[in-house]
Amino acid sequence: MNPYSQSFPDQRLICRLENIGVTFGSGSQSSEVLRDINLEMKFGDFVCVLGASGCGKTTLLRVLAGYQPPTTGSIVVSGKPHTKPDADVGVVFQRPNLFPWLNIAKNVEFGSKMQGVSKLERQKKVSYYLDMVGLIDAAKLLPHQISGGMQQRAAIARTLAADPKIVLMDEPFGALDALTRESMQSHLQAIWERTQKTIFFITHDVEEALLLSTRIVVMHARPGRIAKIVDNPFAHALKGQSAASLRVKPEFIQMRAELVGSIHL
Repeated sequence: MNPYSQSFPDQRLICRLENIGVTFGSGSQSSEVLRDINLEMKFGDFVCVLGASGCGKTTLLRVLAGYQPPTTGSIVVSGKPHTKPDADVGVVFQRPNLFPWLNIAKNVEFGSKMQGVSKLERQKKVSYYLDMVGLIDAAKLLPHQISGGMQQRAAIARTLAADPKIVLMDEPFGALDALTRESMQSHLQAIWERTQKTIFFITHDVEEALLLSTRIVVMHARPGRIAKIVDNPFAHALKGQSAASLRVKPEFIQMRAELVGSIHL
C-alpha cells in the first residue's frame, strides 16, 4: 500500500466533466474546439483518450488541468468545483520539463517543498517514489546525465510525490524510441498498480491504449467530441504476460482494428 496516498473506496467518484465545451475567438472568427464532453472517472481508473490529430485531446487535458477555462460546462474533482490548477490534479507532459539545475532527488522533492511538507517527510517521500520508479541510484545526478526514459520516470515521480488525486499525461512517451517506450509502458503499468492513482492518459497509439487502460475514450474532430467509451477487456493484462505475446492474440488484433476504424469514421 502507498503510505502517501489517501485511501478511497474503489467506486468513489473522483472527477466529473459535465457538458464541457471550448470555443476560441468570437463571431465569424470563432472556432469550436470541444463540444458537450461528459465523462466520469472513479478511483483507480486508467482512462486513455484516443483520437486523430486536431480532435481536441490536448485541449481537453488543459481544461481538466485548469489551464484552459471551458466556454461551457463544469468540472468537479473530489466533490469540489475545479476551475484552476491545484494540487488535486498533477500533470506529466510529453517532455519531462525537469529543472536542469536541480538533481533528480531535488526535482522530485520540489512539489512537496512548495506545499510546505517538512524536510524529514519530504526526504521519505523522495526515497519512496525514486524507489518506485527505479531511480534511487540516479538521485544525485542532474537531468542531462540520465536518459530520456529515466527523465520521464523522474517527472512521473515528481508528480506522484505531490499526491494528486488525478494524474494527467499528455502523450508522455511520444518522444521516446520504440524500445524505451515499451519499457516505460511496463513501468507505468506497475506504478499504477502500486499507487492506484486515477490516470487520464492522452495517446494517438491504439496499442498503447489497449496495453495500459481500463477504459478507452474515442474522440472525433470538428468539433472535438466523445464518439464512444469502451471498457478495455485487456486491462491488467500486462501483469501476466508480455506486450509482445498480447499483441498477437486474435482478440487483441480484432479490437485494435475496431478502434482504428472508430477513430477514422
